[in-house]
Amino acid sequence: MRIVVLAGGLSMERNVSLSSGNKICKALRSLGHEAILVDMFLGLESYSGSLEDIFTVKDGFCGEFSVREEQPDLDAVRAQRKDKSCSVFGKDVLNVCAMADVVFLALHGTCGEDGRVQAAFDLLGIPYTGASYLSSAVAMDKDLTKRLVADYVITPRWRTVSYTEGDVERLAGETKLPCVVKPIANGSSIGVSIAHDTDELRAALLLCLKFGGRVVLEEYIKGREIQVGILAGKALPSIEIIPKQGFYDYANKYQTGAAEEICPAPIPAEWEERLRSATETVFRVLGLSVYARADFVVTPDGTPYFLEINTLPGMTPTSLVPQEAAAIGMSYAELCQTIVNESVKEDRGL
Repeated sequence: MRIVVLAGGLSMERNVSLSSGNKICKALRSLGHEAILVDMFLGLESYSGSLEDIFTVKDGFCGEFSVREEQPDLDAVRAQRKDKSCSVFGKDVLNVCAMADVVFLALHGTCGEDGRVQAAFDLLGIPYTGASYLSSAVAMDKDLTKRLVADYVITPRWRTVSYTEGDVERLAGETKLPCVVKPIANGSSIGVSIAHDTDELRAALLLCLKFGGRVVLEEYIKGREIQVGILAGKALPSIEIIPKQGFYDYANKYQTGAAEEICPAPIPAEWEERLRSATETVFRVLGLSVYARADFVVTPDGTPYFLEINTLPGMTPTSLVPQEAAAIGMSYAELCQTIVNESVKEDRGL
């Protein structure tokens, strides 16, 4: 198959996306597919060949990508592009995607995981991997997700607030502590803080103003961090995350050795069943398809508190879904092929 692996973009998770995309592209090429890695924002400005020959490029534009501890400088990325248009799609991106049999979405965050790219592809008749535009948009909004699933699974108490700097002192004084402060639509734990006292809450609120000033203030649940991937509607074995320090934030997620990851999670069978059921329920209620990853905190009595679900989970060398697939004997390349196969089956009304 001709496959465009679409990555990069202008999300704060850009570096994670490029790392995922590079690994996916190499895996698909190892299976014999004519796969190429394309940066959604920078596009093909550096490619001087013919578009008709692009799928036969020797290395598929793959390289070496790693996720740095610091977040990307998006202004610097914008400055790299010669085309200064407002489009999120760089030179020839839509043209080459239209030439592909399917586009493997390796995008993360607000630039690709929020349904807008999926909606554009639906309008253009371009097949893509993962969930539909609507369920992607719903799952990206942490508040809306909780509202929809709260009758079906256990989730920490929360409220969502929109605020300016002038509201910070009031919010810091009236919010019950400890709590978790989360930007409404970021991924990879970017901007997420755990506030144990008023000073920490104040700092967290000021930080989140950089991400739009709309946050979820969530009850802090103390317990074990366990995540569950789901593939073709069936939960994979759970994986427990034990950060060496702090919580499972951006740095701990993508820096090798920063967290211990145990799969299958060393938990009783009944806990595993509760997690499986909750994951598959959220997947179904939100209308998701193909694959995803749900995040939980499990209390000492085995109660799984659902936090959020990711519709385009990371596929980097340290990511969790590939580890969970490996636990059932599925190689990374087989996982990528399964995602392609399941996505091609999807009826998106094209």
